[in-house]
Amino acid sequence: MKKIIALSTLLALGALGMACGGDAANNSAANNANRTVANAMNSAANAANSAANAMQQAANAANVASNTMGNAANSMTKPASNMANANHSNTNK
Repeated sequence: MKKIIALSTLLALGALGMACGGDAANNSAANNANRTVANAMNSAANAANSAANAMQQAANAANVASNTMGNAANSMTKPASNMANANHSNTNK
């Protein structure tokens, strides 16, 4: 986070320097510096998004595994009498 704040500050100072005037060479150097900073910030944001996506995929996989295990546990804990009643529930009509 500190790097992002520092990069944002540098970008703002570069923009301020361009707004205050100066010769073309200074503006060109400021533009190049701003582009470099912007590219670095975009790379950092992309890396953070990739990490967040990987974490979400891991969480989704854990949920699937948990649901599968829960379903298996539920099917194993039903009493045999309940299963028999479920199978014969329509015969008493």
